[in-house]
Amino acid sequence: MSPSRNRRPKTAELLKAWESLDAGDVPGALRELRLGAEAAPLGEAALVVERAAGTAGFDDLREAAAALAANPDGGQELYDFGYACVERGLPYLAVPALREVLRQEPGALVVVRELVTAYERQGRHREAVEVLTRHESGFADWPDRYLLVHNAVMAGDLALANRQHALLPDPADPQWLPARDRQRRMLERAANAASVSPLDGSDLRGWQFVIGGTILGTLAPFGFRAGMTGRHAWVQDSHDQCLHGLLRLAALLGAAGIRPRSVSLLPDRGSQILGLAAADVLNLPAEPFAPGREDTVVIAYDLNELAEHDAGPQVLESLYERVPGQVLHEHASSWTDAPAVTADSVTLLHQSVVPPWGRRLRRRDDGEVEREPADDRPAARIADEIVAADPSPGEGDGETPADPTDRFTDFVAAVRGSWLRGERAHLSSSGPVPSNKFM
Repeated sequence: MSPSRNRRPKTAELLKAWESLDAGDVPGALRELRLGAEAAPLGEAALVVERAAGTAGFDDLREAAAALAANPDGGQELYDFGYACVERGLPYLAVPALREVLRQEPGALVVVRELVTAYERQGRHREAVEVLTRHESGFADWPDRYLLVHNAVMAGDLALANRQHALLPDPADPQWLPARDRQRRMLERAANAASVSPLDGSDLRGWQFVIGGTILGTLAPFGFRAGMTGRHAWVQDSHDQCLHGLLRLAALLGAAGIRPRSVSLLPDRGSQILGLAAADVLNLPAEPFAPGREDTVVIAYDLNELAEHDAGPQVLESLYERVPGQVLHEHASSWTDAPAVTADSVTLLHQSVVPPWGRRLRRRDDGEVEREPADDRPAARIADEIVAADPSPGEGDGETPADPTDRFTDFVAAVRGSWLRGERAHLSSSGPVPSNKFM
């Protein structure tokens, strides 16, 4: 099918998306669709998606959108469109189509599962719980009850998660065994963390541990009550903050009773710098990373930066499976673009970060802002400056809860029994604690 040259959407938000396509701006069109897709007539939205998908070369989505534009009420057309949107990373476009299919065909579990997938991809776990609970009478335990437990945890409803988990038998199909084991570990971590942490809607450290097994070293000092709840949006990092993170790592290892014998240096520049500093702070020898090495602390500055290195994908693959006594520490971890593997320890969560040796912004004497050149000095010299920095945390805006080291180590002591277990699986959700996200 080819897009109709004579048809244009009428809805205001969709017209804006259409105009973006006229200008050749597909990302801009998709942003406009994100703002208005759920309220827009499905046939009109499909016109825009058909054209955008054709420009992007997504033939499967283009064909599904064209079919829906031609028959906006067709159940199969709605489902095919929703499925293609999920596959192409546009779950917000899938939701209204799949909800309409489910209205037409109540109880269709194949539609329920696809709608749940669309909700999960957007972090809309409470809505996933609602639709799963509504269809519980027709459940298959695997995957449906498993999905209910998972989304209940991610929505912060541990009582529901534990009730449903108690009803979940072991899977007959061995393909579900890894998922069962991950879910059991998640609930065990929640039980440990609940003894020392509130696990409420603002308990970022507690929930990062529950959902990914990560112990979070610090909370962002700005915007906690203004929607960031401990995460950073854009952060210009400093030597001081790097040292503060390494001292938190040292406190973590001590409270957990971990006695590493070395620091392992990853190949990217940021990790080399921070790793050399960590070896000094921890008083351990530094050596190049080797897969399978036990009793070592692997230091990463930003695992997404490591992924861009030539050796990065292979290194990340080797870090997925846990090695006895190995601790993976990441200083600056993206919460909006989570890395392929989830670190055991993280200093801070960010959406965008400028490392201390990167091209930093500086205000000139005349008030203008300029970007400085990157610091290309040898890694060892920058590492020395980190070790000599001031680790005292900044004052911030005064709204972030106090986080003294003894409170941090009390948390570690309470959860150490369920830490460092299982694989380091990618985190597909930021969990129950919301934070503002900037486009």
